[in-house]
Amino acid sequence: CGGSDGNFTAALGVPTLDGLGLFGGDAHQKTEYVVVSEIPRRTALLAELLYAL
Repeated sequence: CGGSDGNFTAALGVPTLDGLGLFGGDAHQKTEYVVVSEIPRRTALLAELLYAL
């Protein structure tokens, strides 16, 4: 659950990518964390998307 600036573009019917950040949990809480071992995979995903553009 949560919100994103992408909500504005998606509401206009514009194709919108969201959720390209790091993998983890407890967003915006004191217990928020990131799974460090997933950082290379998420970085590669973003790099491939940019390359495709």
